[in-house]
Order: sequence, then C-alpha cells, then structure tokens
Amino acid sequence: MSAVLALLPQLTNVNGDAENALVLAQRARWAGVPADVVPVGTAEDLPSARPTAIVLGSSTDGDLAAVRDGLAPLRAALDAWLTDGVPVLAVGTGLELLTREVDLGAGNAIPGLGLIAARAVPLSQRASGDLLVDSRHGRLVGYENHARRLVLEAGTSALGRVAHGVGDGDGADGVEVGSLIGTRLHGPVLAKNPAMADALLTAALGERYTTAAPEFSRIDRYAADARLAIAASVGLTA
Repeated sequence: MSAVLALLPQLTNVNGDAENALVLAQRARWAGVPADVVPVGTAEDLPSARPTAIVLGSSTDGDLAAVRDGLAPLRAALDAWLTDGVPVLAVGTGLELLTREVDLGAGNAIPGLGLIAARAVPLSQRASGDLLVDSRHGRLVGYENHARRLVLEAGTSALGRVAHGVGDGDGADGVEVGSLIGTRLHGPVLAKNPAMADALLTAALGERYTTAAPEFSRIDRYAADARLAIAASVGLTA
C-alpha cells in the first residue's frame, strides 16, 4: 500500500491544502496503485517504509509556533526522504516553516526547519486574491492569502513566474528544488492543476503511474474549466 503523508493536518488545512494528499492518493488509485492518506500528528505516526509522497499544508499565523514545534521531531525523517527523492508538496505557511526562518516583523521570528535555503520575510501588505504562475508544469491557477514572501538563496529555484497576483513579490512564486515543490497557491492547488499532481506521482511511482483510466479525463475537464474561468476573469488564458 502506497502512503501519502499529510503532516499535521489538524493545523494545516486552513485553505484546504492538506486535501492535496487526498488528490494524490485518489489519482494513484485511479492508476491502479493502492494508496491511502496517512495523517501524521507525531513522530510515532511516521511509517517505517518510504512514503509515496508528503504534503504539508498551510496554517493560521496564530498556529505557526505550534506547527513548527510539531514539525521539529519530523525533521530528520523529512530530510532523509527528501535526500532519497520522495516528492514533497508544501503550501503557504508550511512552505515558510521549511525555510531557515520565518520573520514575523517587529523583531519577532520563528526558526524554520532549514530544509530550504531561503527565509520568509514580511510583505508590505497582505496578498490576497487570484494567483496565476507560469511553471514547467504549465500555467498554475489558484488563490493566495499570505503576509510574507520568500527570499531565496543562491541555488534555490522558484517554482515559476507570476502571471497575475503577488506571489513572493519579486515576480516569482514558491520553490522547486530536488523533489520538493513549494507554492503560495491554494485551491487546493493539485485539484485545480492536475498536471502538477501527475508530475509528483510520476516522480514517485515511475512507469506504474499512468493516466489512461477514464476518471482522469472526466475530472481533469472540470479542473481545466475552472482554470479557464479564473484566468479569463483576470484577462488571461489558462
């Protein structure tokens, strides 16, 4: 049985981001690969075997410290799995907490896990609204709602360029380094952008993952229609 880990979902599902794990598990099942979502609340919940993929969603700012404390005992396993090429999707504050530090402003900061060579620093004003990002996975569509941006260090690549919205405030959004993808896109992002889900699952499962089953074309049409409508509302194409 393939395991898709959802880290601290009780704290990181504010924008439905923990449900990205369900998207991955369902698409794996459609491809004929048995898969379950495994919620991880403590280190005791971690599987002994290599997981198929890992999802870390976004929390409220009020829960940032609690999420950081919950992630700390998981750091060694996450680091090992990233080194081993396990696909990881991190969204919003979950992405921020994987960096070296989350600067909250007014002299306050939360140390991150240091798995991404970057820092999260305050935006001049909160970003909220539709976000479209051009990436190697195509034009990604979703919405953003965040108070900080990432400052990437040399050698850390952004996920893509912002076509509409704020993202990280410098024309880019998120990170894509090794097997890790991080983004500001909510939606949940994989439901609206199945091409990125397929990229994660192909990396995880190789030739075992195919999209020939009829469920893929049916569901992906709904996602395509949603992307087209959102893009058209801001004067762009999907």
